[in-house]
Amino acid sequence: MIEVYIDGSSRGSGSRDISGAGIFIKNDGTIYEYIVPLPEMTNHEAEFHAVIEALNICRKKFPNEIISCHSDSRLVVDAIDKTYVKNERYKQLLATIMEKAAIFPYFFIKWIPSNQNKHADQLAKRAIYEQLNEKA
Repeated sequence: MIEVYIDGSSRGSGSRDISGAGIFIKNDGTIYEYIVPLPEMTNHEAEFHAVIEALNICRKKFPNEIISCHSDSRLVVDAIDKTYVKNERYKQLLATIMEKAAIFPYFFIKWIPSNQNKHADQLAKRAIYEQLNEKA
């Protein structure tokens, strides 16, 4: 079973901000870290994109494995668990996640408190920091 910890983050003063995703994967004692710069989007959108990016990585590195995903976003976890989201902006993102998750024999996502997701959070913030440095 592949353990995946994801976080999306946004920074700025508006509704659409500099964003990034952090993905931390554990597999048989091996650690994989991914910093994913994202285009401008809201924090919730960044959380959905973090799952999508994690599934893309797992499809390439760990095909046919069981994926155990962990996120501190209740919105994302609840949306995936219920395969439903009310907000129109998130419906296509959820559909993409469900399509990508279907290729694995088993995919599940679990909500964890933020203090248990610090590593993925740091990676997401690094993705933003690197973008800010490129613009400077």
